[in-house]
Amino acid sequence: QGFKMIMANFNHERFVLCAMTNRFSRVCLEEALKFANKRKTFGKLLVQHDVIRWKLAEMARLVESTHAWLESVAYQMNTMKPMEATLKLGGITALLKVQCTKTFEYCAREAAQILGGLSYTRGGQGEKVERLCREVRAMAIPGGSEEVMLDLGVRQQKKLGEMAKMYGDMLFPKAAPEGNL
Repeated sequence: QGFKMIMANFNHERFVLCAMTNRFSRVCLEEALKFANKRKTFGKLLVQHDVIRWKLAEMARLVESTHAWLESVAYQMNTMKPMEATLKLGGITALLKVQCTKTFEYCAREAAQILGGLSYTRGGQGEKVERLCREVRAMAIPGGSEEVMLDLGVRQQKKLGEMAKMYGDMLFPKAAPEGNL
């Protein structure tokens, strides 16, 4: 009984980590965008360079798609009965945590690339990005490492599929073929 309670609480812990890392990813994007709209290189704003716009677009794509997944899981957590949520959302939450931490890692790296040397300073314009770059691994490890979460996600979904098949077979038994009576 106690083990089930601990495992159920992991889903909530992982979900909170997901919300935090997605917000941190968004801060990286915001800081990079703010800087790219101020800094000039080669006679034009940084944001006017194709490669910088691509980096910002890729960051935005990851942050927004991850946020949509986060919203979907939040809705399911709030509308499912507790036991159903524990059963159905364990694997999904594990996979979401991997998505969130990988998105955060990517956004922190790309924001540091855009800010350049300022991303290494503990004060001034690069302060937030510098801090978030240090936090990446601190967010990826609690609640389960990425490798463990990926394995857990696959195993949980496989188990759900097997349970659904058993339930379907109980509800709709296959008729015996003619002549084998």
